[in-house]
Amino acid sequence: MPADLLQNREVIIEFHPIGNIVKVSAMDTQTLTEISIQGPASAPESTLRQNAIKRLEYVLRKKGLI
Repeated sequence: MPADLLQNREVIIEFHPIGNIVKVSAMDTQTLTEISIQGPASAPESTLRQNAIKRLEYVLRKKGLI
């Protein structure tokens, strides 16, 4: 993971399979910022988790929260 920007924060991650895809939601509990991404159901959970965390970091940086 990049530079541990979310290392001291609690992040809730949810996986919700929908047919051939998986919806992954990640929420930073400190700022109540939530994102969601979609990926193929065949993708490894670790890859989906990493992509969701990267997206959450991007959104938090864009909002100036980290």
